[in-house]
Amino acid sequence: MAEKRDYYEVLGVAKNANADEIKKAYRKAAIKYHPDKNPGDKEAEEKFKEAAEAYDVLSNPDKRARYDQFGHAGMSGAAGGGAGGFGGFGGGFSMEDIFSQFGDIFGGHFGGGFRSSGSGAGRANRGSDIRVRVRLTLQEIANGVTKKLKINKTVACDQCGGTGAKDANSYATCSTCNGAGYVTRVENTFFGRMQTQGVCPTCGGTGKVITASCDKCKGEGTLRGQEVVEIKIPAGVGEGMVLTVTGKGNAARHGGVNGDLQVVIEEEPDAELVRDGNDLIHNLNITVTTALLGGTVEVPTVDGRAKIKIAPGTHAGKVLRLGGKGLPEVNGYGRGDELIVVDITIPSKLTAEEKRLVEQLAAQPSFQRAESTRNQNIFERMKSFFR
Repeated sequence: MAEKRDYYEVLGVAKNANADEIKKAYRKAAIKYHPDKNPGDKEAEEKFKEAAEAYDVLSNPDKRARYDQFGHAGMSGAAGGGAGGFGGFGGGFSMEDIFSQFGDIFGGHFGGGFRSSGSGAGRANRGSDIRVRVRLTLQEIANGVTKKLKINKTVACDQCGGTGAKDANSYATCSTCNGAGYVTRVENTFFGRMQTQGVCPTCGGTGKVITASCDKCKGEGTLRGQEVVEIKIPAGVGEGMVLTVTGKGNAARHGGVNGDLQVVIEEEPDAELVRDGNDLIHNLNITVTTALLGGTVEVPTVDGRAKIKIAPGTHAGKVLRLGGKGLPEVNGYGRGDELIVVDITIPSKLTAEEKRLVEQLAAQPSFQRAESTRNQNIFERMKSFFR
């Protein structure tokens, strides 16, 4: 087996080349070795694939860093590219895979419906996607949850199995594409004459047309119906996040590919906890006596209630931290904290006896605040705030 060439050498760029330089070099190589410009030239086809493989690695920051450190050995078995393959194509990838993967570089000429010769039928019909909203409590977000949703959607006809045909003999070969499922056209482009192939507009890529329709769905292959979909929502999701459940959208006509179900996350406000990223904030009101003497109080968490100690002399605005009592990273490691912001409840009305006692306390040395000390305390607090 021939030794792989260095990817930077394949594209003819320096090792410190930026993304635009790599993309430009790949485009140049792909045009030079494109099969339509080199019909029947196996060497050109291999160089075309080689350039695509190099671009797949060098255009991806993670793969590029791994390649720079370990070379080709770092690509074997790595996520997104196994030994003998690359970019999710794996060994034995086709020319169509390359055009599909990198069609955004060349616009409509090499992407979308392009097919190399002999690659089979065209792309089947696809059902439309469905979007639903799911409201979650903080407790559900913290722990993850499984929801069952009843979705109104188009479903495959149970009589014909979604084909739209009366029976297995109710088909004829499509006369537009002669059963190929795709049609070929030649266009004059900036790069010369390009041959492109797209899905047949008559049969939708199946290569067949229905001669006798299903009595129940009238040849559509779909009916209005419902489906109960079970959705596993991971812990740590957030407001506006969209989860995609593949294949649970609307069914497609004539047995095509189902659309997807898109689940939009909404957060239900909590009466006691406010979310700030992965941290949770709780405003804790304590009495004057607790602030002065200290004590133990109970606070809410996403897991229930917890007791915390208040140190003597705690002032309003002090923030206490409960490590790891926040929300987890979605599909990751680590967890936020719960921040307890202390506030002190001051009685608005006092009885005569209470007023007398407070006046006695006010006369004690500990309750006498020197102006210079007060200003110094404020200054120190401001410095700590900006540290």
